[in-house]
Parts: sequence; structure tokens; C-alpha cells
Amino acid sequence: MSKKSSHVSETPATQALKRAGVPFTEHVYDYVEHGGTAESSKQLGVDEHAVVKTLVMQDEKAEPLIVLMHGDRTVSLKELARQIPCKKVEPCKPEVAQRHSGYQVGGTSPFGVRKAMPVFVEASILDLPRICINGGRRGYLVGIEPRVLTELLGARAVSCAN
Repeated sequence: MSKKSSHVSETPATQALKRAGVPFTEHVYDYVEHGGTAESSKQLGVDEHAVVKTLVMQDEKAEPLIVLMHGDRTVSLKELARQIPCKKVEPCKPEVAQRHSGYQVGGTSPFGVRKAMPVFVEASILDLPRICINGGRRGYLVGIEPRVLTELLGARAVSCAN
């Protein structure tokens, strides 16, 4: 476990969860540049498959969208584009993702984003009993029930994991 305090000041993500009456747990860890979900899951003692990464992507018209994926899997961009449907999907550049979401890369949460975007969730995430997802800053995850993704965000299930 991390030596950091177990409480973090509010973020737009936690404010959105509280406004919606969503119960969540806070999980603080020491952020490591490029450590990703492997690092957070190791420090927190959580299965990396249950740590969900928030990816800001864009379609061929440069329209942003959010993809939620298991920490230990990657997104098949071709399969995602086929299911959405659109011609092409690609990750946004970090500065573009930050402009759309309002969050620093490495601390992006799907909750409380600056710009409303469609949200797509890997379908198998919805089968998990509980997930950890970014709480709106680097080194900070929140634990929630996966149904919150569809109920609060209107996330659409897709099958695009590699």
C-alpha cells in the first residue's frame, strides 16, 4: 500500500459521483510516469483486470469519444470502429485529450469531463463485481460497481479488447 493519505481533495469526478449519489471507495497510490494500470494495481494489491483505464480517442471527423478498457488489455481500434460504427478510431494526442476531458493524461476519469463525449465500455468490464477507475487525478482511483458506467454515463457496451 502507498504511504500517501487515504483521502484526496475533491475532483470534478468525485463531485459528479457524489451529486449522483454513487458510493465509492478511494484508493491512493504513488503515481509513476508511464507506470499505467500495472503500477497502480501492484501498489494497491488489486487485480489489473479490474483496474479500468479511461482512454480519450477520436473518430475520422476528429470527434472525441471515451473508451473504458481493462488495465491488462488493449483496444482493437479496427474492431471498435466497426462496432461504433465509424471509419476509423485513433487515440487523441495528450494535449487534445486533456482539452476535451479537462484532466491531465494519467489522471483522466470518465466522470466530470469538460466536454460531453460518447462513452464505450468493454462489455466484460460490466461482468466484474467491482472496478477501480481513475478518480480525476494522477495517483488516485475510485472503487465503484461497474453498473455505474452504464447508469450514470450511458456507456455503451462493445467488444474490442485485445
